[in-house]
Amino acid sequence: MTTLAIPRRFNGPPNSANGGWFSGRVAQLVHEATRSAAEAAVTVRLHAPPPLEVTLALEGDGTSYRMSHGGTLLATAELAADLPAPPGGPVTFAEAAAVATAYEGLVEHPFPTCFSCGTERTDAMSLRPARLPGPGGAARADGAYAAAWTAAEVSVPVLWAALDCPGGWCAGIAGRPMVLGTMTAQLHRHPEPGEPCVVMAWPRGGRGRRFDSTTGLFGVGGDLLGRADAIWIAVNPAAVQPR
Repeated sequence: MTTLAIPRRFNGPPNSANGGWFSGRVAQLVHEATRSAAEAAVTVRLHAPPPLEVTLALEGDGTSYRMSHGGTLLATAELAADLPAPPGGPVTFAEAAAVATAYEGLVEHPFPTCFSCGTERTDAMSLRPARLPGPGGAARADGAYAAAWTAAEVSVPVLWAALDCPGGWCAGIAGRPMVLGTMTAQLHRHPEPGEPCVVMAWPRGGRGRRFDSTTGLFGVGGDLLGRADAIWIAVNPAAVQPR
């Protein structure tokens, strides 16, 4: 059994962990437990909001793993098949930065102190994913979003966090609050500290309360650093509380 505690600064909703950061930390532990390559894909399924600053326990049998707190199952995880290339390449860093003013979270944000994309944080990632314009200024046909990000702190959980929230915004968080349900991610290279990166996100449809997205993290030369597929679940933000 392996234990961890999530520092409060890595929150998503006010009292629980950022889904991407938490999933990336679980993925790290799965890599260590299975002695798998750092670039192996991992699927993490969230079952309950992960609480902050308490001891969480990871147990597994070499194939599947369970993260829990007391009697509450928080997440299950397992190694996954390699992910295919994302559906498109990146825009430039300048193009991604230019759309930041259209970030819907600047108008209304369900979790404004989120470590990844919150608007009320000065000590976090401050991602501003926004819809990219197509010909004539209309939205692109593929619905793609982009965010510029200069990698200040670099770790597996932070890179998963970078791949997390832009997918939610492209899937329609604005006006329909959602939380991460399942994330499968694969990292190919860590950016250098200070490297300008671009996160791309594409919606993949939905049904009922479920919405799907794909994200890609690209480095300074446009090379693919990481890739993720995610399932998002529409929620009442006030109800997202650890048990």
